Amino acid sequence: METRKLGQQGLEVSALGLGCMGMSDFYGSRDEAESIATINRALDLGVTFLDTADMYGVGANEELVGRVVRERREWIVVATKFGNVRGSDGSFKGINGRPDYVRSACDASLKRTGLDVIDLYYQHRVDPDVPIEETVGAMADLVRAGKVKYLGLSEAAPATIRRAHAVHPITALQTEYSLWSRDVEDQILPTVRELGIGFVPYSPLGRGFLTGQFKTPDDLDAGDTRRNHPRFQGAAFQKNLDLVAAIGTMAADKGCTPAQLALAWVLRQGEDIVPIPGTKRRKYLEDNLGALDVELSDADLARIDDILPPGAAQGTRYPDASMASIDA
Repeated sequence: METRKLGQQGLEVSALGLGCMGMSDFYGSRDEAESIATINRALDLGVTFLDTADMYGVGANEELVGRVVRERREWIVVATKFGNVRGSDGSFKGINGRPDYVRSACDASLKRTGLDVIDLYYQHRVDPDVPIEETVGAMADLVRAGKVKYLGLSEAAPATIRRAHAVHPITALQTEYSLWSRDVEDQILPTVRELGIGFVPYSPLGRGFLTGQFKTPDDLDAGDTRRNHPRFQGAAFQKNLDLVAAIGTMAADKGCTPAQLALAWVLRQGEDIVPIPGTKRRKYLEDNLGALDVELSDADLARIDDILPPGAAQGTRYPDASMASIDA
């Protein structure tokens, strides 16, 4: 497995990670046995980077990941997040970046995962009511206490990233990035590269849309939250489907799947980028890892830009309420 470095503090992980969110929340039905088998298969194939968060399944996802990795701990990098607060019934309670909450959230994540230390600890969303210096200061205390190794931010704006990095080195920024979500190219990527911060794209397959497996919104389970996303609704769905069909044609020409082409494109954007495609099934995991064998020429990249230039996707990437929580 190819490895890549995140940040300048010594963190090195597999070139592709595994996003575990959908195993416990948001994307329809769950199958714990298959999820565990998928994580184990990922580890068998050389994936060393697993991504979870305390909000996924209201803690259930951290427990799931912890049960698997405790038996194979030495070389596995576990990233988790705090800040999005949910009630026991799953209701969203807001964003919390207060220092006391940072400390208690970390202790809770350590307990749920059963780990002695969290390898990479992200602030999931920036709390607009708490100065980032205070939040990151508390996170830095966790590093000094030996509870966390490296710090990260998620969906943070350039100015926020700079202020945070001045308090304690930030190792990674996690933000959505894919063929149909390219706004980070304008300011985010230049900022993290200037500061020596690694970049971890989540939803690099456009929440599965770029795989070509969805033909109508009804292909999503009734409880799948993607049904509420603008890009999966109405006229936007069809327009986006037309874009994905063109990607599918190019993938066929390249002898790969649409998912592999989309992931290969993200990987080609820089050696400081480590995508974390999420899946809860082994067959999709194995397909995703095949992206590491897809080579894209400059001509291929130009063709992709013609098909899906920045801003081509129809609809915002989240519903309005979720878009409001992004530190733009």
